[in-house]
Amino acid sequence: MDTSLLQGLPILLCCFTVLSGSFLSRDQSSEAIQCRMCHLQFPGENCTKARGICTATMNEACSTGTIFKKDGTLWLTFMGCLKNCANVNNMKWSIYLVNFRCCRSSHFCNDYI
Repeated sequence: MDTSLLQGLPILLCCFTVLSGSFLSRDQSSEAIQCRMCHLQFPGENCTKARGICTATMNEACSTGTIFKKDGTLWLTFMGCLKNCANVNNMKWSIYLVNFRCCRSSHFCNDYI
């Protein structure tokens, strides 16, 4: 047997282990999960628009967005299913700061992120 193949075997096995682990985690997260949905919720009030439940597809996650005034006062919260969701901290938007939180850990995981 070629010794160069034997020397490369540990690298190949390592790559296979890493790839199989990533496929496993992808398969687990591909299950549809339910998320809380509310397009507008002002501090101290109930949801004022589009209250309900959405089902996140494979490319989506449950999300919660919060918009703060620059002085740190909460101005608005929104929740739902979001495609290509990414966690964001203090993104500047005009005179506001916006935060996004994404999750796929369980049903309704965006309830109180």
